[in-house]
Amino acid sequence: MTTEQRMPALFIGHGSPMNAIEETPFTAAWRDVALTIPRPEAILSVSAHWETDGSMVTAMKSPRTIHDFYGFPEELFHVEYPAPGAPELANRVMELLKDNEVKADESWGLDHGTWSVLRRMYPEADIPVMQLSLDRQKSPREHVALAKQLLPLRDEGVLIIGSGNIVHNLPLMHWHDDSPYPWASEFDAVATGLIRGGDLDRLTDYAALGEAARLSIPTSEHYLPLLYSLALRTTADPVSVFADQVVLGSISMQSVRIG
Repeated sequence: MTTEQRMPALFIGHGSPMNAIEETPFTAAWRDVALTIPRPEAILSVSAHWETDGSMVTAMKSPRTIHDFYGFPEELFHVEYPAPGAPELANRVMELLKDNEVKADESWGLDHGTWSVLRRMYPEADIPVMQLSLDRQKSPREHVALAKQLLPLRDEGVLIIGSGNIVHNLPLMHWHDDSPYPWASEFDAVATGLIRGGDLDRLTDYAALGEAARLSIPTSEHYLPLLYSLALRTTADPVSVFADQVVLGSISMQSVRIG
């Protein structure tokens, strides 16, 4: 199905799972962006919290809500996001990514990188949702090449969301102080400039961006979803940044809208 209006693509800095149950400036921003875009026919999420060997796509009719965290209030573990799955869309994704040997998955579900955000954007949980995994074996450039093949979905009513954090260093995080480390602010600002400037090449080669980048991206899984979203940008797409703040010292909540 082709729609008259191309769907935007989003990158959401999802931060703490507590955003699923607490009212914050970030959850308000997610809710607001959902109100400004067409209602999706379906949602494809690329979450930092699903890494696999090889690429997988969820294909079940009723994905489970995965509480993939610990040490949080009991209330959070009782939250469910009972959105339907999208088996037909899974087949479409595998068709588009046929050169990548993407496999259908019947066991994963929706992890908190997906449902904690969607619970704010679409609280009715009535839009079909699926996830595409991050293949550990792929380089950043290979992830970008794969993501670009998903572009036709934007013309088919599918909202593609990358969910992670541009700056994400948990070992250096401090829970009771929102003052950012200088390196975290530095890299967040550098990334913002490159995003606005459309410099996907430099963002992809993030290891060459210096010490601030090394500290901000000690592991790649929270950063790669940004590349998936930016890879879906066309020359006609405007790009805007929202919810741009570094919290807990070393977590960037910066989110991006493409289109």
